[in-house]
Amino acid sequence: MDRIPRRGWLGAAALCALALTPWTAVQAQTAAVDNAKIVVGFPAGSTPDVLARRVAERLAPLYAKSVIVENRTGAGGQLAVAALKGAAADGKTILLTPMSMLGIYPHTYKNLPYNISTDIVPVSMGVTFDAALAVGAGVPAEVKTVPQFLAWAKANPGKANVGSPATGSTLHFLSAELSRASGVPLTHVGYRGTTAAMPELIAGQLPAMISPVGEFLRYLPEGKVRILGTSGLTRNEFTPTVPTFAEQGYKDVLLTEWYGFYLPAKAPPATVKALNTALRQVLVQPELKETLTMFGMVAAPSSPDELNAALQQASTRWAPIIQRIGFSADN
Repeated sequence: MDRIPRRGWLGAAALCALALTPWTAVQAQTAAVDNAKIVVGFPAGSTPDVLARRVAERLAPLYAKSVIVENRTGAGGQLAVAALKGAAADGKTILLTPMSMLGIYPHTYKNLPYNISTDIVPVSMGVTFDAALAVGAGVPAEVKTVPQFLAWAKANPGKANVGSPATGSTLHFLSAELSRASGVPLTHVGYRGTTAAMPELIAGQLPAMISPVGEFLRYLPEGKVRILGTSGLTRNEFTPTVPTFAEQGYKDVLLTEWYGFYLPAKAPPATVKALNTALRQVLVQPELKETLTMFGMVAAPSSPDELNAALQQASTRWAPIIQRIGFSADN
């Protein structure tokens, strides 16, 4: 997934056709189920929760007559996946989850309450987003690039701390990859979400942080943080003047994260198709795009097979990195 362009799986003609579909025709579509719910593993107000609620508003009446969001928080998102595993395969329970719960956790936890091969079925990619390395008041103002930050970190080893929203996340591992690629020791500092880390980054208590690009956007105009590099194959559309890690000499420091939609493993193919069709229509609506822009995200509807391939590629890419780092969530 990390080496595939953000929109590589999108067919341009198909996307244009969906964008031009009259809303009146969309409304005439027959709902596949009466009532449905989207389960997310994070609290109300979090990015996946906001995305789920915006999608839920538009899935009715395309897929179901009514759609609600249920927050199953705990265990870093595991409880939501486990809830899908235990749900009836009638199409009424939908999972929205970041890639990590399915592509990373099997490599960092010895015992998970679900098996991605037997308990879920992919439906569609939802959105993609890049990560960014940003610095705050704790790093001198003249540091404006990734190489300059690494030079500063090497000269100030006691301050070479890089935070992330979660220990054991791809963002944590991306900082480890940057350290390995540059040969500069960086100390990872894990937080419980970006909300806890951002005040410390702005105040200078935390020198640097790797987090989704969208988490930094609101702080850029006032200069509270500076983004030094982004993790995509190409420059991020929300920070077009900021070069990628690859452009700055670190070609292996790549990450495009995503959220995907899933149903229980035994969901009928017709139900999977119905939900996929509805999601493809919802995710390209202009009103939803406006919401995604606020969070630095890009709509990326896909086929079930494309989502499954992306998950397998992500798992294959991160497994040796996790092994090399020696990280285990069970320790």
